[in-house]
Amino acid sequence: MNITIQEQDGNIVAILDGSLDTSVAPEAEAALSPLHDVTGQDIILDCTNLKYISSAGLRILLRILKSAESKGGQVFIKGMNSDVSAVFTMTGFIHLFKFK
Repeated sequence: MNITIQEQDGNIVAILDGSLDTSVAPEAEAALSPLHDVTGQDIILDCTNLKYISSAGLRILLRILKSAESKGGQVFIKGMNSDVSAVFTMTGFIHLFKFK
């Protein structure tokens, strides 16, 4: 799992590449922790190259969403493949996030 965080067009973009599962969850959470400090900018989770997400990965994304919303921010998800989209749909997460 590779994670890159960068600023693009006034937004903070986290690019997720690989599989976000239980085995990489601690490292992924640490890599994504700067997103909890974002204030005044939208966060975009670029899932174009995310191949799989487990419940552990969903919990990480939910924490980011709650943190952003508590500061008046928004979190968008971009570029999910059909497998990841199916997990979001089955778990109801499809209704929690906004999509680009």
